[in-house]
Amino acid sequence: MTDRPAPKHILIHDEIAAAIASGEYAPGQQLPTEKELVTAFNASRPTVARAIQRLAAEGLIDRRAGSGTFVRRTASATTQLFGLIIPGLGEKELMQAICSQMARAAQKSRHTLLWGDATDEPGSEIGSRAIELANRYVGMGVAGVFFAPVEFAPGKDAANRTVVEICDQAGVPVVLIDRDIVAYPQRSRYDVVGIDNRRAMCTLVTHLIEQGEQRIEFVARPLSAPTVALRLAGYWDALREATIEPTSYWVHYGEPDDRAFVQRILGAQRNRTFVCANDLTAARLMHTLEELGVAIPKEVRVAGFDDVAYAHLLRVPLTSVRQPASAIGEAAIRAMFDRMVAGDLPGRDIFLPTSLVVRRSSARPRGRST
Repeated sequence: MTDRPAPKHILIHDEIAAAIASGEYAPGQQLPTEKELVTAFNASRPTVARAIQRLAAEGLIDRRAGSGTFVRRTASATTQLFGLIIPGLGEKELMQAICSQMARAAQKSRHTLLWGDATDEPGSEIGSRAIELANRYVGMGVAGVFFAPVEFAPGKDAANRTVVEICDQAGVPVVLIDRDIVAYPQRSRYDVVGIDNRRAMCTLVTHLIEQGEQRIEFVARPLSAPTVALRLAGYWDALREATIEPTSYWVHYGEPDDRAFVQRILGAQRNRTFVCANDLTAARLMHTLEELGVAIPKEVRVAGFDDVAYAHLLRVPLTSVRQPASAIGEAAIRAMFDRMVAGDLPGRDIFLPTSLVVRRSSARPRGRST
């Protein structure tokens, strides 16, 4: 799947911003009126107004009642700080790619992204570190905070609530990256930028069913993020659509490095498939299966989710769902500027399209009966 084209108000914004950066519109110069821009871009007035609002939120222009819209005279006045709170950033390839694109997009608008990480903090201290970063950013006067809620840590839900409450009390807008702060099917009031996890997992499991798999089991780690609940929902959707009677015995929560856990879920039967909540879980599960003498994909098939860079470098390349990291990063920056212009917008799910990448780990052996 290809990325969707940017909305027209974004295209108008980008063209005007580029004209300002190139000097076509000089500092202090008046921009064309909204009516003139409507004609120039063949757009509606609300669309043009939204582009102008974004430029104003970024500090590129000044809107003067009764006079018009003018390019700001000093570049320094346009720079704003934004904070990133991404627990475990240094260990998460997908998040690194998303944040790198966010940094590029912010820089393009002459803003600065402050990187915060809790990689070195063990267990529940990850949540404390996220709270500490939120307080620090608010004290620095950031214009907004991008937050990937804490996962895999005791007390993660309380820590996530505290982070957004700190920002709310300071009037600092929050955009969530990849996942919500509450478990599905609940929904917080914050924008969530990522993918449609439920639909993507449904697509993956449907593919496996169509190639002849009948026993497909789901594997995830304890204390996973709400995205895993969405992926599990998509797993159930695909089974029910195929009239395969789902059973809770096919859903497993445990550490894929734990040989006892893997032996327990494997049992005596070999002709089966494991769909994992993410690629890291899948890679670790495959390693443990190989230690136990289980042949992949001859005896057991495995699929992951995220399509991180090492997925195709594993001894048996991993089937996975690819996330559009760069597009997610770009969309997160746009969502933040929307929040700065209209903070009373309801919480939005801003989803980017995924694609299924089929590799050898899920290949069904020829002649194998169901």
